[in-house]
Amino acid sequence: MAGLTGLAAGAAEAATMPGDNIPAGTRVMTPFEIYVLYRDKNWQWADGSGQMVSADRRFTARVDGEKGKAWAEGRWMITKTGRMCFKADWHTEKGKFPAKTCFSHRIGDGAVYQKREPNGVWYVFRHADGRVEDEARKLISISLASEKKNGELTAAEAAQQSPKQ
Repeated sequence: MAGLTGLAAGAAEAATMPGDNIPAGTRVMTPFEIYVLYRDKNWQWADGSGQMVSADRRFTARVDGEKGKAWAEGRWMITKTGRMCFKADWHTEKGKFPAKTCFSHRIGDGAVYQKREPNGVWYVFRHADGRVEDEARKLISISLASEKKNGELTAAEAAQQSPKQ
């Protein structure tokens, strides 16, 4: 919960589209394109990370934010309408809470756009030229992340990943 809140805040800093306008010249990403983008990746957030394992579409997360520590277990899923969702039980010191968080995806001219549902704004998740500030750069291969203590990579190591991922 806290991690996804932090994730949304970081995404808001990226270049956004005005209102709820669909980015011009884009189409909905296919389930396969979304799968390739997220499979076996560790999404680094400001206050933790979420891991999307391809086997059984398992999703796990750990956060340590202003609302305290939390961890989650569940599944990640992809729809034909371009959404990727996390459906998981979040565990905090106050108990267990189910949550579902979804992101819509579009692609055009090599750029990937993302919007948190239902009320987010479209922003450039990955520029066609793969810029350092792209949120997609925070999708780190699980095999690379597991080599580092606590799953944290240096900025230089993260930047070495392909912008096309």
